[in-house]
Amino acid sequence: MIMYSLMALTAMVVSYFATWLARSLGNRYQLFTPIRLRDQHTKPVPRLGGLGIFAGVLVALLVASQSFFVKDIFNGNASPWGVLAGAAVIVLVGLLDDLIDLTWWIKLVGQFGAGLVVAVWGVRMTVIPFFGEPIHLTSYPLSVAVTAFLIAVTMNALNFIDGLDGLAAGVSIIGGSAFFLMAYWVHRNAVLLDYSDLATLLTAVIVGSCLGFLPHNWYPARIFMGDSGAMLIGLLMASAGIVATGQVGSGLYERVNGLPTVLPLLLPFMVMAVPLLDLISAVVRRTARGRSPWAADRGHLHHKLLDLGHSDRSAVLLMYAWTAVLAYGCAAMAFFPWGIVITVVLVLCVVLAGMTLKPRFGRSSRVPEDG
Repeated sequence: MIMYSLMALTAMVVSYFATWLARSLGNRYQLFTPIRLRDQHTKPVPRLGGLGIFAGVLVALLVASQSFFVKDIFNGNASPWGVLAGAAVIVLVGLLDDLIDLTWWIKLVGQFGAGLVVAVWGVRMTVIPFFGEPIHLTSYPLSVAVTAFLIAVTMNALNFIDGLDGLAAGVSIIGGSAFFLMAYWVHRNAVLLDYSDLATLLTAVIVGSCLGFLPHNWYPARIFMGDSGAMLIGLLMASAGIVATGQVGSGLYERVNGLPTVLPLLLPFMVMAVPLLDLISAVVRRTARGRSPWAADRGHLHHKLLDLGHSDRSAVLLMYAWTAVLAYGCAAMAFFPWGIVITVVLVLCVVLAGMTLKPRFGRSSRVPEDG
């Protein structure tokens, strides 16, 4: 735990100062994108925060490769460098989009390109957890294609919710920390010769980098993470999930507290539940209207919360709460009886639903004044 915490701290410190530098450069050279109708801000804000987040990830992984305990992850293993290479590709694509606004299909090609780099050089989806026996992907091309697809989906999910100050970074911190705790706990309680784990390291670095970025991005934001930051976090989160899923075939998760093989796959989806729900609803909404799934609009979950009457901050905090309940609720199944966990999660969901809809009920209950 100490070494993972040090790597997270390294990522946080580097990300904080690198984001400050990116913000200064963006303001000095006026590297702004035009304000769009769906944007909440009214003054130009640089979208170079992805560079700060990437700096934190890069330095933390380089330090980890030379540090006690976690350096074992890099010994004879190209996967961490493959993930880092894919991260560099997507940051470049995102940065170009933030500065010159790439067409949707060029950005999509870049996303799949980054996913292919990770799949070919880094980690691949080799087994799909399922009730009963896991499904093994024995075909190399199929494994690569599935991996690239999952990474692209996750990148778009994170990118779609990056619409309010502090939203994407905070959701990533909450979800990433839940993922980290379960991955770490599983490895510490299994019979292993080596407890170091790439999924645990990646989630620690994600959390650290986002913690360093968030002070600059909290309302009112002085810098945005942009597509470069959102897609970077999505790629790293997906890579961590694929690493954990690939460990199912080893029997690791079955040996620890009787965890079912489906849990390693379920947790990444619960961690990403809010972004994925937003992505699915956006695709369905836009295609139903005869528009491209990538045609931006003002119909995301955070926009709906604002339309209900929530402020920017309360909308962000509500989405934090939903992410925490779903992500930590799933992770808690590794620690507590399922029945208790599910009961608590359902109760919390009812409470959050009431808090979410409270502004609407408040408006409908008001009696118009005479006069």
